[in-house]
Amino acid sequence: MAADFWSPVKLSIEIALVSGFIVLVAGTLLGRIMANRSFKGKVVFETILLLPLVLPPTVVGFLLIVLFGKNSVIGQAIEWFFHQPVMFTWWAAVIASTVVAFPLMYQSAKTGFEAIDHNIEDAARVDGANEWEIFWFISIPLSLKAIISGGILSFTRALGEFGATLMFAGNLPGKTQTTPLAIYIAIDSGNMEMAWMWVVCMISLSFLLLLCVHLMKS
Repeated sequence: MAADFWSPVKLSIEIALVSGFIVLVAGTLLGRIMANRSFKGKVVFETILLLPLVLPPTVVGFLLIVLFGKNSVIGQAIEWFFHQPVMFTWWAAVIASTVVAFPLMYQSAKTGFEAIDHNIEDAARVDGANEWEIFWFISIPLSLKAIISGGILSFTRALGEFGATLMFAGNLPGKTQTTPLAIYIAIDSGNMEMAWMWVVCMISLSFLLLLCVHLMKS
C-alpha cells in the first residue's frame, strides 16, 4: 500500500517542480519585459497570457491536444525528433501543468517589477551598469518577495492540476497518474481510505505552501 500511495505523490511533486521551474524562469523574464512597458496590443497579449487562469481545464486540455496532437505541425515535429508523440507521456503532464500555472507566476512577477522605484535602476545605468546587471543585481532583489510568492503559488497550482492533465497526458499509473487523478480513480472505485490519505496529503502540502506565501507578505 505504501508504494501505491507514494507513487502518484512523488510523480505530482516531480511534475510540479519541473513545471514550476519553467514558469519561474519564463514568468520572471516576461514579467520584467512587460512591466511598465506600453505598446499597441499589450492588453490583448496579456489577456491571452492570463487566459489559462480562467478557462475550464477541459478547454485547456483540448487546445493542448490540438497544438501538440499527432495531426498538428508541432506534434509531428516532436514525434519526428524524439521518435514518439508527446501526448500521454510524463512531459505531457509537465506541459499541462506549466500552461495552467504560468499566469500566476507572470502576474506576480510583473506586479513585483512594477512596484520597483525605477530611479534606482536609472541611477545604476548612470553608473555604467548594463541591463543584464541591473536585472540581476537590482530588479530581482527588489522584487524577490513577489517572485518567490509567484513561484510558490505556481508550484501549488501545478501540484493540483487535474483536467488538462487527464485530457492531454492521460491517467497512466506510474507515468502520468498524479495525485489528483489518483484521488478521482480511488473515489470512482470506492477506495475511500486511499482517497482520504491522498486528500490529506494534498491539503497538508498546499496549506504549508500557502502559509509560506502569507508569512512572506506579513
